[in-house]
Amino acid sequence: MGARIALLLLLPLIPGGLALRKPPPGAITIGKGGQYVNLSSALQDTSSLEYFVFEGTYTDTAVITRDHVRIYGQTNIPDSYLGNTVTITNNIPASQAGSNDKSGTVQVHAANVSLYNLNIANTYGKPVVQAQAIALSVQGGQFGGYGLKISGDQDTLLANVGTQYYANSLIEGAVDFIFGQHASIWITHSVIHTIADGNITASGRGSDDAFWYVIDHSTILGNGTQTYLGRPWGAFARVVYQHSWLPKSVPAVGWAEWHPDDERISNVTFAEYANIGPGAAKPGQRANFSTQLTSPISIHTVLNTTSWIDPAFLHRDSPFP
Repeated sequence: MGARIALLLLLPLIPGGLALRKPPPGAITIGKGGQYVNLSSALQDTSSLEYFVFEGTYTDTAVITRDHVRIYGQTNIPDSYLGNTVTITNNIPASQAGSNDKSGTVQVHAANVSLYNLNIANTYGKPVVQAQAIALSVQGGQFGGYGLKISGDQDTLLANVGTQYYANSLIEGAVDFIFGQHASIWITHSVIHTIADGNITASGRGSDDAFWYVIDHSTILGNGTQTYLGRPWGAFARVVYQHSWLPKSVPAVGWAEWHPDDERISNVTFAEYANIGPGAAKPGQRANFSTQLTSPISIHTVLNTTSWIDPAFLHRDSPFP
């Protein structure tokens, strides 16, 4: 019940912005009644920067290579992932595809791309041993993810390059399922769902640079019994949870080292501010390499500017300077 209440509090209704129930004029259309059978074939058509996907499930690998592309999934609830009717899915591990990025069901290789109301999944899962299998790979800056449901097991979301903003979305997985090396990402008013024991984030920040991972005003839900907030893939990993609801599956220490024989904790920033729920920090119990902040991190500290974000999804309760 507490998780349900927290979810309702953290996902208020907002105007739908650019999210759509029907194709915008001039959009390239995909699916039943559309011009193309799947997104990958439609992306070869460069006559428009807007694409609209009709209801359905599509097995596909789609690579976006043009800047300023907007892709809309048909939806019943434009301001949330809860009404999504479009699923793009595949079942390819990185070991087969040749790299993490190439295993992505949807791969963003351009700047200023916006995705609306799509379910994006990699269903490879955990057959015998853990295997990287990316659902969404983002390799370009000023990326907006609005009302997305991003599903996988290990390494679900590769948030790897540039500034990225995710709102009113669901991201789920088990092991290191929000990860990357050269990106600043802001996840807000979203649900982070752990489907088994593991670590939510694996920041690969490898030097004292400007990159952040911030999870803000969101709800963490856990099916497992050990849901660590993150572990350091990179020696300078930097992750913040603030104003978020944490479940009882988050252990008292909160955070984990990379491996017992390769801790990588000397230069990390693992921080929290004003979280609630049974998994929130209790005095003296968090890992000694983590921090409790005295004020929240500003969205402008992380993204520098918010001018490129769909204003309908720019939540004003996120800390601004």
